[in-house]
Amino acid sequence: MTTLATRREPRNAGATDRTPPLVGVAWALLIVNTLGSQGPETLVTIPRPIAQAVTMGSLLIAFTLALLLNPRLKVRPSAFLLLLTLLLMLSIVASARIDSGFGALMRCARLAVFLATLWLLSYWWRGTVTFVRHHIRTFAVVLAVVAAGLVAAPGLALPEDYGGRLAGALWPMPPPQIAQYAAIVAGLTLLLWLGRRTTTSSALVFVAPALGLLLLTHTRTATFALLVGLALAVLSLVLTTSRARKAALGIGIGSGLALVAFWSAIQGWIRRGQDSENFTSLTGREKVWDALLADNRTVTEQLFGVGLTDKSFNGLPIDSGWLAVYHEQGFVGLALVFGFLATLAVVAVLRPPSLERACAIFLIGYCLVASYAEVGLGDASPYLLHLAVAATLLVPKQHREIETDVTESPVGTNSRRRHRADSGV
Repeated sequence: MTTLATRREPRNAGATDRTPPLVGVAWALLIVNTLGSQGPETLVTIPRPIAQAVTMGSLLIAFTLALLLNPRLKVRPSAFLLLLTLLLMLSIVASARIDSGFGALMRCARLAVFLATLWLLSYWWRGTVTFVRHHIRTFAVVLAVVAAGLVAAPGLALPEDYGGRLAGALWPMPPPQIAQYAAIVAGLTLLLWLGRRTTTSSALVFVAPALGLLLLTHTRTATFALLVGLALAVLSLVLTTSRARKAALGIGIGSGLALVAFWSAIQGWIRRGQDSENFTSLTGREKVWDALLADNRTVTEQLFGVGLTDKSFNGLPIDSGWLAVYHEQGFVGLALVFGFLATLAVVAVLRPPSLERACAIFLIGYCLVASYAEVGLGDASPYLLHLAVAATLLVPKQHREIETDVTESPVGTNSRRRHRADSGV
């Protein structure tokens, strides 16, 4: 069923349709760079050097595209990117020590190209949902690859090594990574639907499969982060759209009924068959965290960290965004990360209610919750791209705008428009 939705877009250069298509390609390549090269066994064995060549090559191509699109190096002032650049400089200083190893400097180089690409693409950050659609489109393709692997090789997609949780059978992706992508696609698409920027049928095409894959991953962090992020975003919309108010009421009643009717099944899904000790220690994470915090460090290491690593400590994954930053970039790094998160959060709170603001709140809330048990705040990662999308949504619109009636999918194009001049937000 086709429905009409209302969208506000800038009249001039800020219009979504005037963003070059290659900007979306560059954004997709940045996401490919963050896919990683390690994970479970795949249907066709992909040697790690080849996987690394694909991910690193995508970053270099993204940077080249951004440079070709923006040869005059025009950038938009951004406190978020400025603080990330300071974090990069700190990482280079911390990684320059001899005992940090050559790998630390390579990670710094990757982060430098990653940030340079974001700076070049910032010219097209105009407070619209353009990059939200790029984000949904690319992650939906990644999820389609995961779903194809589940169909082609269900035994590899649900490996016993991961407790039967969904993993990548065609490209090496662990369950938490898939869960993160599914949660982001589902959350952003639902918000586009609540803001009347997509049809109900189009939203179902993206949301239903994403939620199904999320449940198959049995990932608690991504699920809880999705729920918290959506709750915050919907609350920011309830005073502006009737659909959001109805959705909030329906979700509240439905969630209560589901908890009562399916509590045993929900409890089993949350526990994943773990005993009490393993469950309360967050699958052993707390043991690594305690060891990291108890480690003897020099004053220099406490302030500036040990340089960029593979996000592990004594051979075990850190699995905490904040502790990983402390380990690699010290207290100064923690201050910078807190700075750009606080900046985004404060700007989002101060913006007038809108769909763009709600999407930004969702992304910020998701990253804040997920960072407790997942890494990615201090290095090139999907989390920095989520926050970058939030930054694109919070750019103030300086031009007069046009209210446009459209029918479109979360990643589609407009089919009907009715223009009416309106004052800028």
